[in-house]
Amino acid sequence: MLESLVRLFITIINIAEFIVYTAFMYVLSFLPRMHGCRLYFTLFRFWCRSFTRALGIKFIIHQKNINPIPEHYILIANHPSALEDIGIPSLYPVHSLAKIQVKDWLIVGRINRTAGTLYVDRDDPDSRAATVDNMLLATQKGLNIALYPEGGCTGRRITQEFKRGAFDLSLKSNLPILPVLIYYQAQEDFEWQPPYTLIDKIWHFLTARNKQVEIFQYDVVKPEQFKDKYEFSAFMQDFYSNKQTKYLE
Repeated sequence: MLESLVRLFITIINIAEFIVYTAFMYVLSFLPRMHGCRLYFTLFRFWCRSFTRALGIKFIIHQKNINPIPEHYILIANHPSALEDIGIPSLYPVHSLAKIQVKDWLIVGRINRTAGTLYVDRDDPDSRAATVDNMLLATQKGLNIALYPEGGCTGRRITQEFKRGAFDLSLKSNLPILPVLIYYQAQEDFEWQPPYTLIDKIWHFLTARNKQVEIFQYDVVKPEQFKDKYEFSAFMQDFYSNKQTKYLE
């Protein structure tokens, strides 16, 4: 009984903290100098952590890498859930590429835009082409990018052929790929599923039966060992297929 009351109290405190922090970030986003500002991005990462705490998420990071992670990289990961949009920036200093719909989400969308989140309309070839240029420009400014080579949330298993944008960007920018595998112990509860509104997603996460999320981090893969984006993509697809068999199935 006492333990349950303590957990409830901590949950209330975390939710209250998140509400206050969100209001602060939202007001701050109206200041013109905050757009693309390093300070706001740092505050955004703390906001992501506050968000995940309010949801009761517990991350466990498995550092499978043998060598140190470099300062600059392109992070790729599987994308079974919407939680990655706040979970990954809470753990890594990355600017994520998100679908265009996130841009218009109430309050959250504005905070993400101000923090420098990149957007793409996956159904628009012109948007996809412009996004590649924007990401390359971001890497030239010293920013790290987070991409999901499946091309979106496609379920709890990797079944889609990888898109090649991340690997093309790696070759053009000469930045290594940092592979990350995400494993939700309650895979069904966190899986991207209808309804798709922000409120529904938050409810899915709050009511998940197990909120433990495991992150497997591996050594970076350098682009110079591949002749083109097709070879690079095929190599990483095999890599993730092997890890999926080991950890997700």
